[in-house]
Amino acid sequence: MSLGDDGAYGGGEYSGQGPGQTRTRLPGGEGDVYGAGRRSRGGMSSRNLVTIVGVVVLLIAAIAFANRGGDGSGSGSADGSSGAPAAQPTAPTGQRPVSGKNTRNPAIPSGFPKSEQGAQSAAANYAVALASDGMYRADERDAIIEAVYSPATAAARKEAMGKVYDDPEFLAGVGLEKDGSAPDGMTFVSRANPVGTKVEKFGEKSATVAVWYSSLFGLAGEGSENPVTESWYTTTMKLQWTGGDWKVTEVSQKKGPAPVGRDQAAATAEEMSKAVEGFGGFTYAR
Repeated sequence: MSLGDDGAYGGGEYSGQGPGQTRTRLPGGEGDVYGAGRRSRGGMSSRNLVTIVGVVVLLIAAIAFANRGGDGSGSGSADGSSGAPAAQPTAPTGQRPVSGKNTRNPAIPSGFPKSEQGAQSAAANYAVALASDGMYRADERDAIIEAVYSPATAAARKEAMGKVYDDPEFLAGVGLEKDGSAPDGMTFVSRANPVGTKVEKFGEKSATVAVWYSSLFGLAGEGSENPVTESWYTTTMKLQWTGGDWKVTEVSQKKGPAPVGRDQAAATAEEMSKAVEGFGGFTYAR
């Protein structure tokens, strides 16, 4: 552990000298300022002992009275309760998550409220969809784009993204086959996990929302040359209110902010494969 460069917990070897030095004085030693004038511990009088016991008893009585939660008026109910309101279970705050699903891609929610929270919810869900493994398969990618982007921009985005995701060199670079599938014995992982959203602009028919998320990406399996790694990104989406829902018109992305990694052992290829196959991904609603 290191708390700074001042040597307090420093990462280097402790020399026993300098500003980080700690000295211990032993009782009775030469020059011991704590050794002189020490009193025997066995000489406590009975009067002092009675006084200490009395103080402890009074403290215990005061704590017990305070924990009763009453004022001594005997206002408690017949069953012994104090009459105070019972604790209520926690409840979610904000607007309810959407219940609708897109007709083209049922995995992507739709029908977000025309509000700041609705825009944030839409952006978080769309970030999950645009970072999913479905983007690497042509038919699923087109369905995702139609569900996420505005009708005016969807066609252009299909063409632009198709040139990237269908490129054999690009697919080979991430370890996938020409059709976007994972090699035999491998599990392809591409997931975004939003941790927060922020409204940067909001108007009657438009909004700009930033989504901060971690990303898992790679191939899980024995002998993988592209193991699953974690990265952090912030994606900013410009949204437009169209057809009774929020839709994307522009997307930009930057790296980070990334937290400091903990000293935690990486999972084996088998453990990662089982985790990806056993734990389903989430959709998000603020």
